[in-house]
Amino acid sequence: MEYGAWAPHYEELRRAFGFPFEREEASAEPLESLLPPRARTDPIPRLRARLAGRPAVVVGLAPSWGPPPLWRRPAGAEPPAVLAADGATATCLNAGIVPTVVVTDLDGPVASEVTANGRGSLVVVHAHGDNRSAIAEWVPQFPGELAGSWAGPPRGPLLNVGGFTDGDRAAFLAAHAGAREVLLWGFDFDRVDETDGPARARKLEKLAWARRFVDLLAREGGVPIRWWRLDGSVGPYGGNSSASTR
Repeated sequence: MEYGAWAPHYEELRRAFGFPFEREEASAEPLESLLPPRARTDPIPRLRARLAGRPAVVVGLAPSWGPPPLWRRPAGAEPPAVLAADGATATCLNAGIVPTVVVTDLDGPVASEVTANGRGSLVVVHAHGDNRSAIAEWVPQFPGELAGSWAGPPRGPLLNVGGFTDGDRAAFLAAHAGAREVLLWGFDFDRVDETDGPARARKLEKLAWARRFVDLLAREGGVPIRWWRLDGSVGPYGGNSSASTR
C-alpha cells in the first residue's frame, strides 16, 4: 500500500495508543545510520526481486500452530516465498525452513533472526518508539542483507508500506512487493499465550488493530489474501484469526 493511502489509518492508531511520533523518529535515525552501506538504498526493488509474482506465505506465531507445512502444498505447485514475523523465524528454522524475508521489531528471539540472515533471509528491521536500544544492540550483528522500516513517510532506506504488528506488516510488504497471493499461516487475532492480565489485554488490543488492518489490505491491497488453515485447506480471508505483536 502506498504511504499516502496508509498514513490516515496509522494516524488513527497512533492517537488511540498515544504513540509520540517524536519517539518514532528517535528510533528511525539510529536505524538508518546503522544499516550497512549496501542497505542504504530503496529496499523495494530488492524485495520485489524475492517476492514479485510468487505466492507468499506469511508465518505468524499463534499459539499451537508451529511451522507452515510446505510439504502439503499441491504437487507441482510453485514454491512460495516465506515471510516470517519476528518470533516465527525460530519456528521456521527449527523445521528446516529458511525464510525468504524476516520482518521484525527485535522483541523476539533475535539470535534466530541473525542466524536466518546469515543463511540468506533478507531481514526488514522496524524502528518504533520502544526499541531504540534493541536497534543499537542487534543491527550491527546481522551478517546478511538488511532493510529498514518505520512508521513515518518513506525516506532513504526506510520503507513504510503499511501495517502495525510484525505479522500484518509482513502481509502488507508481500502485497506491495508484488506477491501473487498472500497465505496467512499461524495467525489468530483472538488468542494469546500471555497470562498477565494487563499484558494480555494490551496484546489483544493490538491484535484487534492488526485484524482491522488485514481487513483493509484484503479490501484495498489488490492481492488475494487467504487463510491457510491447520487442516491444510486454503480459503478466502475473512477476519477471524493473527498473532504477531508489535
